[in-house]
Amino acid sequence: MSAIEIRNVRKTFATKDGDVEALRDVSLTIDSGDIYGIIGMSGAGKSTLVRCMNYLEVPDEGAVLIDGKALGDYTEKELRKQRESIGMIFQHFNLLMQKNVLENVCFPLYIQGKKKSDAHKRAMELLEIVGLSDRAKAYPAQLSGGQKQRVAIARALASDPKILLCDEATSALDPQTTSSILELLKNINRQFSITIVIITHQMSVVREICTHVAILKEGAVEEQGLVSEVFAHPKSQVARELISKDTGADVEPVQVQTPAEIQSGKKLRIVFSENSAFEPVIANMILTYGEPINILKADTKNVGGVAKGEMILQFMSNSTHVEQMMQYLVERGLEIDEVN
Repeated sequence: MSAIEIRNVRKTFATKDGDVEALRDVSLTIDSGDIYGIIGMSGAGKSTLVRCMNYLEVPDEGAVLIDGKALGDYTEKELRKQRESIGMIFQHFNLLMQKNVLENVCFPLYIQGKKKSDAHKRAMELLEIVGLSDRAKAYPAQLSGGQKQRVAIARALASDPKILLCDEATSALDPQTTSSILELLKNINRQFSITIVIITHQMSVVREICTHVAILKEGAVEEQGLVSEVFAHPKSQVARELISKDTGADVEPVQVQTPAEIQSGKKLRIVFSENSAFEPVIANMILTYGEPINILKADTKNVGGVAKGEMILQFMSNSTHVEQMMQYLVERGLEIDEVN
Protein backbone atom coordinates (compact mmCIF):
# COMPACT_ATOMS: atom_id res chain seq x y z
CA MET A 1 0.00 0.00 0.00
CA SER A 2 1.14 3.56 -0.72
CA ALA A 3 1.92 5.66 2.35
CA ILE A 4 2.30 8.86 0.32
CA GLU A 5 1.00 9.65 -3.13
CA ILE A 6 1.79 12.95 -4.80
CA ARG A 7 -0.29 13.72 -7.87
CA ASN A 8 0.63 16.48 -10.33
CA VAL A 9 1.66 18.92 -7.62
CA ARG A 10 2.53 22.49 -8.59
CA LYS A 11 3.70 25.29 -6.30
CA THR A 12 4.65 28.84 -7.27
CA PHE A 13 6.04 31.57 -5.00
CA ALA A 14 5.79 35.28 -5.70
CA THR A 15 9.11 37.11 -5.20
CA LYS A 16 10.29 40.67 -5.83
CA ASP A 17 11.96 39.37 -8.99
CA GLY A 18 8.79 37.67 -10.22
CA ASP A 19 7.11 34.31 -9.80
CA VAL A 20 9.26 31.26 -9.05
CA GLU A 21 7.82 27.86 -9.97
CA ALA A 22 9.18 25.72 -7.13
CA LEU A 23 7.35 22.51 -8.14
CA ARG A 24 6.27 21.62 -11.66
CA ASP A 25 3.81 18.77 -12.08
CA VAL A 26 5.47 16.47 -9.53
CA SER A 27 4.06 12.95 -9.17
CA LEU A 28 5.52 10.31 -6.82
CA THR A 29 4.36 7.18 -5.03
CA ILE A 30 6.07 6.17 -1.78
CA ASP A 31 5.18 2.75 -0.44
CA SER A 32 4.52 2.01 3.22
CA GLY A 33 7.66 0.98 5.08
CA ASP A 34 9.99 2.28 2.36
CA ILE A 35 13.02 4.54 2.85
CA TYR A 36 12.64 6.95 -0.05
CA GLY A 37 15.21 9.53 -1.11
CA ILE A 38 14.46 12.86 -2.77
CA ILE A 39 17.65 14.42 -4.08
CA GLY A 40 18.66 17.41 -6.16
CA MET A 41 20.97 20.37 -6.33
CA SER A 42 20.28 23.55 -4.35
CA GLY A 43 17.04 25.18 -5.50
CA ALA A 44 15.63 21.98 -7.03
CA GLY A 45 12.43 22.20 -4.93
CA LYS A 46 13.21 19.43 -2.42
CA SER A 47 12.28 21.31 0.76
CA THR A 48 9.12 22.72 -0.82
CA LEU A 49 8.09 19.20 -1.79
CA VAL A 50 8.62 17.78 1.70
CA ARG A 51 6.62 20.67 3.22
CA CYS A 52 3.80 19.86 0.82
CA MET A 53 3.77 16.30 2.19
CA ASN A 54 2.38 17.54 5.51
CA TYR A 55 0.63 20.62 4.08
CA LEU A 56 2.92 23.13 5.77
CA GLU A 57 2.90 24.35 2.17
CA VAL A 58 -0.40 23.97 0.33
CA PRO A 59 0.05 23.09 -3.37
CA ASP A 60 -1.41 25.47 -5.94
CA GLU A 61 -2.49 22.46 -8.00
CA GLY A 62 -2.53 18.70 -7.55
CA ALA A 63 -3.07 16.48 -4.53
CA VAL A 64 -1.13 14.90 -1.67
CA LEU A 65 -2.61 11.65 -0.33
CA ILE A 66 -1.57 9.98 2.93
CA ASP A 67 -2.82 6.39 3.20
CA GLY A 68 -5.20 7.10 0.34
CA LYS A 69 -6.82 10.25 1.80
CA ALA A 70 -6.18 13.69 0.29
CA LEU A 71 -4.81 16.24 2.77
CA GLY A 72 -6.73 18.95 0.91
CA ASP A 73 -10.02 17.34 1.99
CA TYR A 74 -9.32 17.75 5.72
CA THR A 75 -10.57 20.60 7.88
CA GLU A 76 -7.88 22.57 9.73
CA LYS A 77 -8.60 20.61 12.92
CA GLU A 78 -8.46 17.28 11.08
CA LEU A 79 -5.22 18.32 9.39
CA ARG A 80 -3.59 19.10 12.74
CA LYS A 81 -4.58 15.63 13.93
CA GLN A 82 -3.25 14.06 10.73
CA ARG A 83 0.12 15.79 11.20
CA GLU A 84 0.60 13.85 14.44
CA SER A 85 1.20 10.79 12.26
CA ILE A 86 3.90 12.63 10.27
CA GLY A 87 7.11 13.27 12.21
CA MET A 88 9.75 15.69 10.90
CA ILE A 89 13.44 16.29 11.58
CA PHE A 90 15.51 19.18 10.26
CA GLN A 91 19.08 20.12 9.39
CA HIS A 92 19.49 22.42 12.41
CA PHE A 93 17.64 20.22 14.93
CA ASN A 94 15.11 22.93 16.09
CA LEU A 95 15.45 22.00 19.77
CA LEU A 96 14.22 24.18 22.64
CA MET A 97 17.50 25.47 24.01
CA GLN A 98 16.06 26.40 27.42
CA LYS A 99 14.66 22.90 27.97
CA ASN A 100 16.65 19.79 28.79
CA VAL A 101 16.71 16.69 26.60
CA LEU A 102 13.86 14.98 28.44
CA GLU A 103 11.58 18.02 28.20
CA ASN A 104 12.39 18.46 24.50
CA VAL A 105 11.16 14.94 23.81
CA CYS A 106 8.13 15.45 26.06
CA PHE A 107 7.07 18.64 24.28
CA PRO A 108 4.84 17.04 21.55
CA LEU A 109 3.35 14.72 24.19
CA TYR A 110 2.32 17.70 26.34
CA ILE A 111 0.68 19.26 23.26
CA GLN A 112 -1.34 16.05 22.88
CA GLY A 113 -2.51 16.42 26.49
CA LYS A 114 -0.46 13.58 28.01
CA LYS A 115 0.09 13.60 31.76
CA LYS A 116 3.60 14.59 32.83
CA SER A 117 4.37 11.15 34.33
CA ASP A 118 3.21 9.36 31.17
CA ALA A 119 5.12 11.78 28.96
CA HIS A 120 8.32 11.28 30.97
CA LYS A 121 7.98 7.51 30.78
CA ARG A 122 7.48 7.56 27.00
CA ALA A 123 10.30 10.08 26.51
CA MET A 124 12.75 7.89 28.42
CA GLU A 125 11.76 4.89 26.26
CA LEU A 126 12.51 6.94 23.15
CA LEU A 127 15.82 8.22 24.52
CA GLU A 128 16.78 4.59 25.14
CA ILE A 129 16.00 3.80 21.49
CA VAL A 130 18.25 6.63 20.21
CA GLY A 131 21.00 5.83 22.71
CA LEU A 132 20.72 8.94 24.90
CA SER A 133 18.97 7.80 28.08
CA ASP A 134 22.04 8.90 30.08
CA ARG A 135 21.72 12.49 28.74
CA ALA A 136 18.10 13.11 29.74
CA LYS A 137 19.00 16.00 32.08
CA ALA A 138 21.49 17.64 29.71
CA TYR A 139 20.68 20.78 27.73
CA PRO A 140 21.11 21.09 23.95
CA ALA A 141 24.14 23.39 24.33
CA GLN A 142 25.92 20.51 26.11
CA LEU A 143 25.40 18.08 23.23
CA SER A 144 27.29 17.33 20.02
CA GLY A 145 25.59 17.75 16.66
CA GLY A 146 24.92 14.03 16.38
CA GLN A 147 23.43 13.92 19.88
CA LYS A 148 21.16 16.88 19.08
CA GLN A 149 19.89 15.08 16.00
CA ARG A 150 19.23 11.95 18.06
CA VAL A 151 17.13 14.05 20.45
CA ALA A 152 15.27 15.50 17.45
CA ILE A 153 14.59 11.97 16.18
CA ALA A 154 13.31 10.87 19.59
CA ARG A 155 11.02 13.92 19.68
CA ALA A 156 9.73 13.16 16.17
CA LEU A 157 8.89 9.61 17.27
CA ALA A 158 7.00 10.75 20.38
CA SER A 159 3.62 10.88 18.63
CA ASP A 160 4.07 7.37 17.12
CA PRO A 161 4.17 8.61 13.52
CA LYS A 162 3.60 6.39 10.50
CA ILE A 163 5.83 8.66 8.39
CA LEU A 164 9.12 10.41 9.19
CA LEU A 165 10.22 13.29 6.97
CA CYS A 166 13.94 14.13 7.15
CA ASP A 167 14.83 17.49 5.58
CA GLU A 168 18.64 17.58 5.09
CA ALA A 169 18.86 15.89 8.51
CA THR A 170 22.55 15.00 8.16
CA SER A 171 23.86 18.01 6.22
CA ALA A 172 25.28 19.70 9.33
CA LEU A 173 27.06 16.54 10.51
CA ASP A 174 30.50 15.09 9.81
CA PRO A 175 30.70 11.83 7.76
CA GLN A 176 31.17 9.51 10.75
CA THR A 177 28.23 11.05 12.64
CA THR A 178 26.15 10.98 9.46
CA SER A 179 26.74 7.22 9.17
CA SER A 180 25.62 6.65 12.78
CA ILE A 181 22.44 8.70 12.25
CA LEU A 182 21.63 6.83 9.03
CA GLU A 183 22.15 3.52 10.83
CA LEU A 184 19.77 4.70 13.57
CA LEU A 185 17.14 5.62 10.95
CA LYS A 186 17.50 2.19 9.31
CA ASN A 187 16.98 0.53 12.70
CA ILE A 188 13.90 2.67 13.38
CA ASN A 189 12.51 1.77 9.95
CA ARG A 190 12.99 -1.94 10.65
CA GLN A 191 11.76 -1.83 14.25
CA PHE A 192 8.64 0.29 13.76
CA SER A 193 7.93 -0.09 10.00
CA ILE A 194 7.90 3.69 9.71
CA THR A 195 7.98 5.10 6.18
CA ILE A 196 10.99 7.43 5.95
CA VAL A 197 11.49 10.18 3.37
CA ILE A 198 15.04 11.52 3.11
CA ILE A 199 15.52 14.97 1.55
CA THR A 200 19.18 15.52 0.65
CA HIS A 201 21.66 16.88 -1.87
CA GLN A 202 24.14 14.07 -1.12
CA MET A 203 24.06 10.92 -3.26
CA SER A 204 26.14 9.18 -0.57
CA VAL A 205 23.18 9.48 1.85
CA VAL A 206 20.73 8.10 -0.73
CA ARG A 207 22.81 5.06 -1.67
CA GLU A 208 23.60 4.33 2.00
CA ILE A 209 20.00 4.14 3.26
CA CYS A 210 17.34 4.48 0.55
CA THR A 211 15.66 1.80 -1.54
CA HIS A 212 14.02 4.22 -4.01
CA VAL A 213 14.94 7.72 -5.14
CA ALA A 214 13.46 10.65 -7.06
CA ILE A 215 15.85 13.19 -8.58
CA LEU A 216 14.58 16.76 -8.83
CA LYS A 217 15.82 19.57 -11.05
CA GLU A 218 14.25 23.02 -11.22
CA GLY A 219 11.06 21.76 -9.57
CA ALA A 220 10.48 18.74 -11.81
CA VAL A 221 11.22 15.03 -11.40
CA GLU A 222 14.04 14.19 -13.80
CA GLU A 223 14.39 10.53 -12.84
CA GLN A 224 13.03 8.06 -10.29
CA GLY A 225 13.34 4.38 -9.46
CA LEU A 226 15.34 1.88 -7.42
CA VAL A 227 18.55 3.37 -6.04
CA SER A 228 20.54 0.39 -7.31
CA GLU A 229 19.19 0.94 -10.84
CA VAL A 230 19.78 4.70 -10.84
CA PHE A 231 23.31 4.21 -9.48
CA ALA A 232 24.15 1.64 -12.16
CA HIS A 233 22.22 3.20 -15.08
CA PRO A 234 21.66 6.94 -14.55
CA LYS A 235 19.43 8.19 -17.36
CA SER A 236 19.45 11.95 -16.70
CA GLN A 237 22.34 14.40 -16.75
CA VAL A 238 21.57 15.57 -13.21
CA ALA A 239 21.76 11.98 -11.94
CA ARG A 240 25.17 11.58 -13.57
CA GLU A 241 26.35 14.83 -11.97
CA LEU A 242 25.16 13.79 -8.50
CA ILE A 243 26.84 10.40 -8.84
CA SER A 244 30.10 11.98 -10.04
CA LYS A 245 30.12 14.30 -7.01
CA ASP A 246 29.54 11.38 -4.63
CA THR A 247 32.87 11.24 -2.80
CA GLY A 248 31.73 8.97 0.04
CA ALA A 249 33.61 5.69 -0.38
CA ASP A 250 34.36 2.58 1.63
CA VAL A 251 37.96 2.64 0.43
CA GLU A 252 40.22 5.52 -0.59
CA PRO A 253 39.66 6.21 -4.31
CA VAL A 254 42.55 5.24 -6.60
CA GLN A 255 43.60 7.94 -9.06
CA VAL A 256 45.90 7.06 -11.97
CA GLN A 257 47.82 9.60 -14.01
CA THR A 258 46.64 9.90 -17.60
CA PRO A 259 49.29 9.15 -20.26
CA ALA A 260 49.37 11.81 -22.96
CA GLU A 261 48.49 9.39 -25.77
CA ILE A 262 45.06 8.55 -24.29
CA GLN A 263 44.06 11.84 -22.69
CA SER A 264 41.41 12.60 -25.32
CA GLY A 265 39.87 9.12 -25.52
CA LYS A 266 36.29 8.12 -24.67
CA LYS A 267 35.51 7.78 -20.94
CA LEU A 268 33.35 5.03 -19.47
CA ARG A 269 31.94 4.52 -15.99
CA ILE A 270 31.62 0.86 -15.05
CA VAL A 271 29.94 -0.68 -12.01
CA PHE A 272 30.85 -4.15 -10.74
CA SER A 273 28.07 -6.32 -9.33
CA GLU A 274 28.57 -9.35 -7.08
CA ASN A 275 28.60 -11.56 -10.18
CA SER A 276 31.25 -9.57 -12.05
CA ALA A 277 33.82 -9.07 -9.30
CA PHE A 278 35.54 -12.47 -9.39
CA GLU A 279 37.68 -12.22 -12.53
CA PRO A 280 40.27 -9.64 -13.65
CA VAL A 281 37.95 -8.25 -16.32
CA ILE A 282 39.98 -5.15 -17.20
CA ALA A 283 43.29 -7.03 -17.41
CA ASN A 284 41.72 -9.75 -19.56
CA MET A 285 40.17 -7.15 -21.86
CA ILE A 286 43.55 -5.44 -22.37
CA LEU A 287 45.15 -8.79 -23.20
CA THR A 288 42.30 -9.71 -25.58
CA TYR A 289 42.36 -6.47 -27.62
CA GLY A 290 45.99 -5.47 -27.19
CA GLU A 291 45.23 -1.84 -26.31
CA PRO A 292 46.03 0.04 -23.08
CA ILE A 293 43.21 1.31 -20.91
CA ASN A 294 43.64 4.11 -18.40
CA ILE A 295 41.94 3.83 -15.00
CA LEU A 296 41.08 7.39 -13.96
CA LYS A 297 39.29 6.42 -10.76
CA ALA A 298 38.43 3.28 -8.81
CA ASP A 299 36.61 2.83 -5.51
CA THR A 300 33.98 0.81 -3.68
CA LYS A 301 30.62 2.19 -2.54
CA ASN A 302 27.85 0.89 -0.34
CA VAL A 303 24.56 0.85 -2.29
CA GLY A 304 21.75 -0.29 0.00
CA GLY A 305 24.06 -2.54 2.00
CA VAL A 306 25.68 -4.10 -1.10
CA ALA A 307 29.28 -3.26 -2.00
CA LYS A 308 29.53 -1.96 -5.56
CA GLY A 309 32.86 -1.47 -7.29
CA GLU A 310 33.07 1.59 -9.52
CA MET A 311 35.68 2.63 -12.10
CA ILE A 312 36.14 5.42 -14.61
CA LEU A 313 38.04 4.10 -17.63
CA GLN A 314 39.49 5.99 -20.58
CA PHE A 315 40.19 4.43 -23.98
CA MET A 316 42.92 5.48 -26.38
CA SER A 317 41.82 8.28 -28.70
CA ASN A 318 42.94 6.23 -31.74
CA SER A 319 41.44 2.94 -30.51
CA THR A 320 39.72 0.81 -33.14
CA HIS A 321 38.09 -1.54 -30.62
CA VAL A 322 36.06 0.74 -28.34
CA GLU A 323 32.67 -0.72 -29.22
CA GLN A 324 33.97 -4.30 -28.97
CA MET A 325 35.55 -3.59 -25.58
CA MET A 326 32.35 -2.02 -24.29
CA GLN A 327 30.43 -5.10 -25.43
CA TYR A 328 33.08 -7.29 -23.73
CA LEU A 329 32.36 -5.55 -20.41
CA VAL A 330 28.58 -5.89 -20.80
CA GLU A 331 28.85 -9.60 -21.58
CA ARG A 332 30.73 -10.08 -18.30
CA GLY A 333 27.95 -8.57 -16.22
CA LEU A 334 29.30 -5.05 -15.75
CA GLU A 335 27.02 -2.01 -15.82
CA ILE A 336 28.43 0.65 -18.16
CA ASP A 337 27.65 4.31 -18.78
CA GLU A 338 29.48 6.84 -20.94
CA VAL A 339 30.71 9.96 -19.12
CA ASN A 340 32.00 13.32 -20.29
